[in-house]
Amino acid sequence: MARKAVLIVDDTPDNVSILNAALMAEYDIKVATRGKKAIEIAMTTPIDIILLDVMMPGMDGFETCRLLKEEERTRNIPVIFITVRGEIEDETKGLSCGGVDYIAKPISTPIVQARVRTHLALSEQSRILEDKVQERTADLTKANERLSQEIQDRKVAADALMEALTIIKQLKEQLREENIYLREEIDLIHSHKHIVGNGEAIRAVLKQVGQVAPTEATVLIQGETGTGKELLARAVHDQSGRKDRLMITVNCAALPPTLIESELFGREKGAFTGALSKQIGRFELADGSTIFLDEIDALPLELQAKLLRVLESGEFQRLGNPRTVKVNVRIISATNRDLAELVGAGSFRQDMYYRLNIFPITVPPLRERREDILPLMWSFVQEFSKSMHKRIESISPKSVQAMQAYPWPGNVRELKNVTERAMIITTGPVLQIELPKIAPSASTPSGTLEDMERLHIAEVLEATGWRVSGKNGAATILGLNPKTLESKMQRLGIQRTGKMILP
Repeated sequence: MARKAVLIVDDTPDNVSILNAALMAEYDIKVATRGKKAIEIAMTTPIDIILLDVMMPGMDGFETCRLLKEEERTRNIPVIFITVRGEIEDETKGLSCGGVDYIAKPISTPIVQARVRTHLALSEQSRILEDKVQERTADLTKANERLSQEIQDRKVAADALMEALTIIKQLKEQLREENIYLREEIDLIHSHKHIVGNGEAIRAVLKQVGQVAPTEATVLIQGETGTGKELLARAVHDQSGRKDRLMITVNCAALPPTLIESELFGREKGAFTGALSKQIGRFELADGSTIFLDEIDALPLELQAKLLRVLESGEFQRLGNPRTVKVNVRIISATNRDLAELVGAGSFRQDMYYRLNIFPITVPPLRERREDILPLMWSFVQEFSKSMHKRIESISPKSVQAMQAYPWPGNVRELKNVTERAMIITTGPVLQIELPKIAPSASTPSGTLEDMERLHIAEVLEATGWRVSGKNGAATILGLNPKTLESKMQRLGIQRTGKMILP
């Protein structure tokens, strides 16, 4: 079977190199650096799909696409635009002038391969079904001719005509359904647009999200601080049948123990001292939607019992009101601790653990998905470029090497903070990364992950004069909620006196 031909139109050698490397094993590659040359190639050489950069000298990508669509020979060739991530205006303009899709920069090899494969399949299916429609239409024409010659057998001819028309209708419906199916494949590629990463580890997590999202199952997301557990919770909600309702988020560690119950289940006016008004709880707000309980391990044991009742029956009572309230809420919880260990220590209910652990998802730490460090950093660069009005074109090789070697104890949240600081201090187009000085060095003694976490937190506290909260406090540097940091200090035996109680 002849290989499909892909025309790459881009004046940037690096982009051409990336696209060529991604596709050359499966397709014949043609390259043009200008729009005019691309039209000449497409008019004289069989081309199956075109990857077209938006920004080019002379004729830009939009004008090139419009001219291609005006020519009968090239109008049916699928055109995928290459544009800067997040430029909605470019994406809309590209689709309006005849493009079928877009690929955002920086270019991701798996996404390029998936988009090209999908649109070639769509184009091939459309061509095959259109050929079948033409074939059946020719049969219909012959049937009409026979009808005029076989006047005596009008009923038979009429039946043949109706059968041909029915077949044509069925083929057109088949074409419509297959187009819908292939479009759904494209939508699946876009469904995790807020989650950056192409590594095997994150793809496995996203596969789990896709499996559980359409169900009503309770989900437990486990992972270290800063790995993006809330982002995954939103991905589950956004792909569920509850996506049209707002997901309600509760950070259990950030609420004072005396107020957690009223925050979750609501209260009546006068239910306790200081309750000056009636308050609707988070579970009532989440009725018909999803509630995300972050740091579920911080929930007191007495509240765990009441939450268990909601999990099992969907019922609870507001403080100060004996009337039972019934809700339909899907629960997604998250923790950075081992709940099984907490059950063994008696600080977490066993029945609660089993009820939450129906579908566990473990988010890998950044040090286990180093292939995603640069794509993640570039997504943060683009985010901060808009707010800071800076243009970053590259990262210094020394910075890239340091980032790949750094253990990232604060995970994605720390990477975002480091990127923001680098954007602030960088004055030119080359980003200069300054990693935290408290980063573990090669001379740091080896030990368990908990030992490393204890040492890292203690060093940050020392560097901040043991200030936990505030703009320059340890919690901000570590990307943690201050109450979460205090909970970690207590769990790890870190004292404010500057000494650590090692296990």
